[in-house]
Amino acid sequence: MWNKVDQRINLALNRIRNAFRGVITRVNSAGPAQTIQGKGLGPEPLQDIELFQHYGFTSNPLPGTMAVVLPINGKTSHGIVIATEHGRYRLKELKSGEVALYTDEGCNIVLKRGKIIEANCDDFIVNAKNKYSVNTADYDVNATNKANFDTPLLKATNDLADGTSTLNKVRETYDDHDHEHGGDAGTTDKPNQLM
Repeated sequence: MWNKVDQRINLALNRIRNAFRGVITRVNSAGPAQTIQGKGLGPEPLQDIELFQHYGFTSNPLPGTMAVVLPINGKTSHGIVIATEHGRYRLKELKSGEVALYTDEGCNIVLKRGKIIEANCDDFIVNAKNKYSVNTADYDVNATNKANFDTPLLKATNDLADGTSTLNKVRETYDDHDHEHGGDAGTTDKPNQLM
């Protein structure tokens, strides 16, 4: 009797296979779920293994990316990739609790301690169909070459300032100015069309 129990236990255990490491060699991202090809243990070939990712997040791992494969029902052919990591490009020295998105080209967004978000890239493009709003106490732009606004109308609810004066001061000076004409012409009146 115990032999039959042992046989059944061994049969069940043989159907169970632990998760294992693999290396991704190719990703197909055309379908509803990405699939990978790669090498597992031995090197065991990994062919059309689904790459599961969290809802709302997706990536296309580079060749050479490490993967954790979970064989469903102990079969590699029914395996799924549940995690990936490429140590060469991963951002290092994040503080405890920080989160980052990154690429192999050095583009990254880091959610830092102190409620700070830092983005690093060559070009940052935002496409908003209806409206783009920023609500903050201070807003700084540091452009080393120039800043362009291509818009039919640029509004400011209060004053505008440059390195010398403000638009309100220019307006006050213009609206209140007069000057002497040469000879006996006298002093001009203040402008009748205010700025």
